[in-house]
Amino acid sequence: MIDKQNKDHNQSRRPLSIDGFKPAGRTKSTGSIGFSQGANKSDKSRLLDDFKRSEGFASGTLSGSSSIGVPRRPQYGSSENAKRHYLRFWKNKRGTKLDSFEKKTWRKKRLKIAAIIFFILFAIFAFLVAKGYINLHKVFSGGGGAAALDENVDPSKLRIEGDGRVNILVMGRGGLGHDGADLTDTMILVSIDPVAKEAGLVSIPRDLYVTVPGQGSMKINSVFYTGKAMVLNRTAKRNEQVTKEAEQSGFNLVDKTVEDVLGVPVHYHAMVDFSGFKKAIDTVGGVDINVPAAVYENMRIDGKPYTLNVKPGRKHFGGFEALAYSRSRHTSKRGDFDRAERQRLMIVALKEKILSLGTFANPAKLSSLIDQFGSHVQTNFSTQDVSKLYALGKQIDSSKVKSIGLADPPNNYVTTANIGGLSVVIPTAGVGNYKDIHYYIRNTLRDSFLKMENAKVLVLNGTNRPGLGNDKVYELKSFGYKVLKAANAPTRNYSKTVIVDMGHGDKKYTRHYLENRFKVLSTRNLPDAAIQPAEADFVIILGNDISSG
Repeated sequence: MIDKQNKDHNQSRRPLSIDGFKPAGRTKSTGSIGFSQGANKSDKSRLLDDFKRSEGFASGTLSGSSSIGVPRRPQYGSSENAKRHYLRFWKNKRGTKLDSFEKKTWRKKRLKIAAIIFFILFAIFAFLVAKGYINLHKVFSGGGGAAALDENVDPSKLRIEGDGRVNILVMGRGGLGHDGADLTDTMILVSIDPVAKEAGLVSIPRDLYVTVPGQGSMKINSVFYTGKAMVLNRTAKRNEQVTKEAEQSGFNLVDKTVEDVLGVPVHYHAMVDFSGFKKAIDTVGGVDINVPAAVYENMRIDGKPYTLNVKPGRKHFGGFEALAYSRSRHTSKRGDFDRAERQRLMIVALKEKILSLGTFANPAKLSSLIDQFGSHVQTNFSTQDVSKLYALGKQIDSSKVKSIGLADPPNNYVTTANIGGLSVVIPTAGVGNYKDIHYYIRNTLRDSFLKMENAKVLVLNGTNRPGLGNDKVYELKSFGYKVLKAANAPTRNYSKTVIVDMGHGDKKYTRHYLENRFKVLSTRNLPDAAIQPAEADFVIILGNDISSG
């Protein structure tokens, strides 16, 4: 009996099938997993190992009173719907929101992708900005300064008459690869009136014979080269710092020389070589000029023969032809003087094209122009100065830009001459005598604030020196002051000059200039009741402190 029971017990422990359930045919066991009591072989619908049904798990829970409490996995197939049901099943059982998890995973991926794209774009942008910044500051390195560019200018920032304008000395040189690479064969003073919104272009003859203190006499186109040589000849080194110092020495010397010749301050300078000029013209798409007279010349440009043949009338110039037109000088009896006039036409045309394109307001166009200029252009503008000049330039119509030549009739202030076998240009008044040139330029380019206030000035000689009043009247008129007359003061014993502001401060710029010129502070009270100021805004009584000046 015992053996029979053990045998039955052992038979009840037969191994399960590979799916973890008892094999088919065990119909007497009431605890068989997946079978209800009384199951038989004919009830094939209840057999878990009946593989005629679809693959997977049937939905529902275990039947029978002896269920062990393990949830029955739902059936799923290979379809996407079945997989979603499966995920939803485990989501409900485990309490995990898998749909949200999937969304979060995809969101993280998108953020990573976006971050990578942003980083790449930022790197490109940073490179372009850095490149533009470097190129920009190669051209606009700062260092000059014109108070007249500011709005509501503080008079104390104006040093002398002429500071009420913005004066820019524009020079052109051959550059590397050209004979006389540092000779400034083009010299034009661009003078801007920020109040009246006008401008003037003054051509300085390249052959003007000048004397440079400590360096001797030479043509003015050699002054920049001479200034550079003053530094380079002191050392054999040729590094970036030495080159920079030499260039600055050249600019300082040429600025000072031009101030002596024209009698007005130079606030900024800009140097462009031939390559930079051509590239600038081409970058803006060329320029258009109303050619006043035919120009024909066989010449050499960049070491190659070239025939320039320009007819009168409207003409479009590309960079190469513009350079040839600006350099041509053997086409008329006036030679260099006519060439200077063509150069002034070219500057106005370039200004018009740049402004019409909105170049300085368009970062892409400005970057392109700066890239083309690169090392071909040197200035002492700051980027802020350029921004102000651009805003000012847009307000100046080309019809309000004067073309000024020192040999243009009836203003013949220079002439040709021969000194020691050298063909030169000299002042009509004589070598080194720039008095008439000063008068002409200062009045043609009258200080903006003197012109705006147009104050009337009465000059009285308070000394016993004859002619002192007339001398000072001429000097003041040369700067653009509106002088009523010169006369003797009722008494002639003034030790110091007196300036009386009869307008009580309403013409602050004129007062500031006069105080700087005579080195005294103004008063509002006449020192002598016998003085009759009439309509004068300022009365100047000359004293012995300037009698020797």
